[in-house]
Amino acid sequence: MLVFVDYEHADYDGEWAQTIQAARTWITYRLEDLAGVHCMLVRYDRIDDDLLDRLDAKALFISGQASDPAIYQPDDLAPLQDLVRSARLPAFGFCGGWQFLAKALGADLVPIEPTPAQAASDRIVSWPGGALAEFGYHPVDVTGEHELLTGLGPAPVFRHAHGLHVPVAPDGFRVIASTEVSPIQLAVDDDRRFVGAQFHPEYWTDEHQAGRQLLVNFLAWIGVTS
Repeated sequence: MLVFVDYEHADYDGEWAQTIQAARTWITYRLEDLAGVHCMLVRYDRIDDDLLDRLDAKALFISGQASDPAIYQPDDLAPLQDLVRSARLPAFGFCGGWQFLAKALGADLVPIEPTPAQAASDRIVSWPGGALAEFGYHPVDVTGEHELLTGLGPAPVFRHAHGLHVPVAPDGFRVIASTEVSPIQLAVDDDRRFVGAQFHPEYWTDEHQAGRQLLVNFLAWIGVTS
């Protein structure tokens, strides 16, 4: 059994709330189909060791979120933070899920700060309220070697949708892909079998298949598939 943790705030009712909720089910089935084993969707404040034991869980995936990370109640996040810190299961954080994983391990989270030239490119948009975000399907620069990168080439294209990023990876992580705006786009901790992507590999398309390949590589790397 895989577990896909929905990190969207329980009270989120923004413009895209229904779309995001529907996408969680769609992504759960995508992960299940790739792995060939069941995947369960669980909200961030309803997961604990007992549930993982009953499910015989093999790996955690943590979603992104549209809510401000500052509005979450610490007590609601504590069980998931404890699971991350215990490293009892391999984990893959998508966008905000990577940010959660990194913060649980002591990293900071800050807004992106593109230069004027970067802000003028088609990969930077202005969100409501004026915050800048790296957005759309754009390449990342592969900067390291790892079996997670098998078949991806030097500049794979992934979906981006983030206004925050992790400027310095937690101890144990190695950065293997980056962009000028977000230097940590893909990081891996081999000992804990943790992966963090600032982009959204789960939103691959027929045109942009790199996210699917990355997830296939991850499932093989942790031994869920062969």
